[in-house]
Amino acid sequence: MKKAVITGPTGGVGSALIRELCRQGVEVTAVIRPGSSRADNVRGIPGVTVVECELHELKKLSSLPHDFEAFYHFGWTGTYGASRLDREEQQKNVQYTLDAAELAETLGCSVFVGAGSQSEFGHVEGILSPDLPCHPDNEYGIAKLEAGLKSRALCKEKGIRHVWVRIVSSFGPGDADRTMVMGTLKAFLNGEERQFTRGDQIWDYIYTGDLARIFVLAAEKGRDGAVYVAGTGKTRTLRSYIETMRDIVCPERELSFGGIPYYPNQVMHLEADISNLVEDTGFEPEYSFEEGVRKTVEWIRQQ
Repeated sequence: MKKAVITGPTGGVGSALIRELCRQGVEVTAVIRPGSSRADNVRGIPGVTVVECELHELKKLSSLPHDFEAFYHFGWTGTYGASRLDREEQQKNVQYTLDAAELAETLGCSVFVGAGSQSEFGHVEGILSPDLPCHPDNEYGIAKLEAGLKSRALCKEKGIRHVWVRIVSSFGPGDADRTMVMGTLKAFLNGEERQFTRGDQIWDYIYTGDLARIFVLAAEKGRDGAVYVAGTGKTRTLRSYIETMRDIVCPERELSFGGIPYYPNQVMHLEADISNLVEDTGFEPEYSFEEGVRKTVEWIRQQ
């Protein structure tokens, strides 16, 4: 792979993917929203060309060179809060995904890789495998599932290899403060109080450095039409993750669990089945949770 384009690249996963692609010598065109508050996450990275464009105006980018090989679609609106339940807003994202697939053909791309979500499965307790039936229970998950299915059909029609990667739970530099890991690390670093549930949830967190490698491998080796669940395939309790962060940042701090209740209908077990990902691409995680936390803390301190 020599040239790739990516929409929605300013978050933790997208910016990690750009850094990994550039590390491998790939020229990257990053399509960001005009006025993005997180544009600095990608600006200035050697080998990156930043283009400002709204998702509903992707067709305007047909003037870009037509010699790209991979198209990564991360762009999505309404990713948290009440917006995830807004049907009208979420359905717009389905069309944006199809517009991205159309643009991929125009730019000469041979592979389209989309960023899916564990929300596509709905309420599941246990192991998330790619062939598990999907019953999404919110508009965000419904739209992600529909976007994956419809873009796959469109890419098949156009002769473009299609790969869909469902992310379970990731963490790393560039994440928003509202995420569990980033919010907890910043609270620990700032000496702020932090309330937790009992922490019995069994979770599969993957560092964005490893997640970026999954997306690179998906473009290079992923099967046409494949769905991959992105995680480490290993789990810990949420309490263990929190205690590990404490041990690294402020080992003297006492923690109290159970101060806040679980969400209604709280999912207690999320684990990625990465067997087909490993078989097709050879992926193996390189970072432990501890290593990822140390790198994330280093990034926070540099901000």
